[in-house]
Amino acid sequence: MSRSWSHPYQPDAKYQKRVAYFSMEFGIDQALKIYSGGLGYLAGSHMRAAYQLKQNMIGIGMLWKYGYYDQERDDDNKMVARFNKKRYSYLEDTGIKFEVTIHNHPVWVKAWYLAPETFGTVPMYFLSTDIDDNDYLARSIMNKLYHPNDATRVAQSIVLGVGGAKLCEELGGVDIHHLNEAHSLPAAFYLLKKYNDVDTVKEKLVFTTHTPVKAGNAVRSIHLLDEMTFFAGVSLDRVREVTKMYGDDFEYTPSALRMAKISNGVSQLHGLVANKMWEHYDETSDIIAITNSQDEMYWKDARLYEALHNDNDEALVKRKKELKEELFKVVADQTGNIFDPDVLTIVWARRFAGYKRADLIYRDMNRFMSLISNENMPVQMIWAGKPYPEDYGAINKFNEIVDISRSHKNMAIVTGYELNLSGILKGGSDIWLNTPRRPKEASGTSGMTAAMKGSLNLSTNDGWIPEFAKDGVNCFVIPEADLNAPIEDQDNHDHAEMLRMLEENIVPTYYNNPKGWNNIVKNSMRDIIPFFDSKRMADEYYTRLFNVEVFNTVS
Repeated sequence: MSRSWSHPYQPDAKYQKRVAYFSMEFGIDQALKIYSGGLGYLAGSHMRAAYQLKQNMIGIGMLWKYGYYDQERDDDNKMVARFNKKRYSYLEDTGIKFEVTIHNHPVWVKAWYLAPETFGTVPMYFLSTDIDDNDYLARSIMNKLYHPNDATRVAQSIVLGVGGAKLCEELGGVDIHHLNEAHSLPAAFYLLKKYNDVDTVKEKLVFTTHTPVKAGNAVRSIHLLDEMTFFAGVSLDRVREVTKMYGDDFEYTPSALRMAKISNGVSQLHGLVANKMWEHYDETSDIIAITNSQDEMYWKDARLYEALHNDNDEALVKRKKELKEELFKVVADQTGNIFDPDVLTIVWARRFAGYKRADLIYRDMNRFMSLISNENMPVQMIWAGKPYPEDYGAINKFNEIVDISRSHKNMAIVTGYELNLSGILKGGSDIWLNTPRRPKEASGTSGMTAAMKGSLNLSTNDGWIPEFAKDGVNCFVIPEADLNAPIEDQDNHDHAEMLRMLEENIVPTYYNNPKGWNNIVKNSMRDIIPFFDSKRMADEYYTRLFNVEVFNTVS
């Protein structure tokens, strides 16, 4: 239990500044179900890397009562979102409790502690309003990550932002508040209320924007936010002055950019896209690019890397076959299909969102069926991923794949895409298929961890891929579509090029040139580490974000 700022190590001299990392979700371990997807995976890897580098950082998150949701099936194998109450006996009661104001009413917030030795992270604190001191409405704030009710989402931001800032005070204060996405933006207004000086706020605040997708950059009624006490007691006139939000709409991301001393995008391409996206907003902080990465100690397969270092192709192939067999046990258990470890296996696994295009590979169903029905060079296909539980279009797409795959023994869609299954899918795939519509994917790190498990990326040239890809050498890159063309034409282009690559190059190489295939796998494994290990990323955050003293003045 920790009631003060303390670490189980002496922080490294390079990382002395006290940093509090605010995030709505953390993917730390399968046993702690407080994450939905990529943002959480990234935050979890950051917390582990910060621990490995002995950084003077803590993580601040939320203790979700029902987590995100448990992805299950109904009696027809269609997807069902279940909300089951979670319990974590390893979280410790800090004894820290304080009030925040939500909708002009006091709400009690309690802090729970995750000790570093539990999962190998920096000290972490999780906030909850689900305590006896609160009424039912206040307790329900913690029910679901990304609650569909607008007012509840606002309340969640207040708990994380204001509650997190108050927790920092309880622990003795911090130098930098790092907002990992704009969910915790109320922290900025709490600091503004406290210091009544924008320059002081900017000295203490940095911001990471994670997506160019409109739905990921919240816009809400400024009057609703004011009524909900989102602005932490700062007057609406002062809020408008600082954020330049003079209309009825309040935009989270540009407001965060105006209140932070410096901000970052999460790949080199996303840095360019983000600067372009917000270039018409004046008096914003600089947006640099720090490319996301993932924790190799958590994700890489040690036996594959042992074979790589020993230049033992036989051991590498043997281990990869074992990983495929592990995945195929999951497939057989969930679907009744028995897959063959000698067959080329493609996996598409990530959040079901329209721009990620789970259905791109079967856009031309006849051509897709010819690909997977080739008796001489067969292909197996697996999908996985969690839609948002209220995204009925995405859920319908998931269930469409259920219907398509149920009559084919070499196709499957599996449920429960969380940390453990993610690792199993990556280890068991030969091809990790990534099909976002450029340039919608800010980073997209799943392909990094797939490469750490001997899977080759087949991807559009989006997110982190341009920084890694050597087409045909360490991965396969789909030629870029014309971004000025209609969306339908872009999708047709990407589909046609992907199928051409599979038919003419990827599948024949796997079957007819195993030595050449293994060389690409080994190049991929070599090139992914160390640059795309999260220790590089965590170091950059300190040297390029937290330790930067230059900031713009908002008047």
